[in-house]
Amino acid sequence: MERFSAGTARPRLNLLPNWRDYSLRTSQTKAGMTGDTGRIFDELLLISARAGDRRAGERLAARWQPRLLRTARRLLRDEDEAVEAVQNAWAAICRRWFTLHDPAKFPAWAFTILHRKCADRIRGNQTDRARNAELTPDAGAVARGTPEDGLAIRQAIDGLSHDHRAAAVLFFGEEMTLREVAEITGVPVGTAKSRIFHARRQMKAALEGDA
Repeated sequence: MERFSAGTARPRLNLLPNWRDYSLRTSQTKAGMTGDTGRIFDELLLISARAGDRRAGERLAARWQPRLLRTARRLLRDEDEAVEAVQNAWAAICRRWFTLHDPAKFPAWAFTILHRKCADRIRGNQTDRARNAELTPDAGAVARGTPEDGLAIRQAIDGLSHDHRAAAVLFFGEEMTLREVAEITGVPVGTAKSRIFHARRQMKAALEGDA
């Protein structure tokens, strides 16, 4: 199936110029930040794309590929791996979006597919990744023109275990709800809540240690 992304020989993603700086949000801040309008727009785009509207599919890709890539970068900590994971995830999304009965669940559904693709790559390349981690710096740690606070937060996230990093990225960075984080990562809500709690505590400890 054709992928809704720009490019010729190798499909190219609609990349954002920089990674979003992740902040340690409180539940009150999270509650005050709603994306209802954007989610409704995504639902309409998905419905139109499934009806054969190519332009709607391209707009959906333009809105979602950067978000998926941002998360893949955090989970895989390798640019090429992240791009490949997102390309594979988006291809799967395009193939399977007719199976999504409730368009309102598209965000969690899309991130679930991405999470599985990233987990497959981590399992398949675990040995090589451990060896290369000692030889090459993390892309986020050498990003230029990034505020020091944002860099410290990204480094703190990178220091988390995979499970805690996934929970933190989805909850703090992508503003997924607790229930959505649990659904995406395939764990009970209580487990997702615990991972977010411990991730936040470890991040705070890392930031305080850098101060």
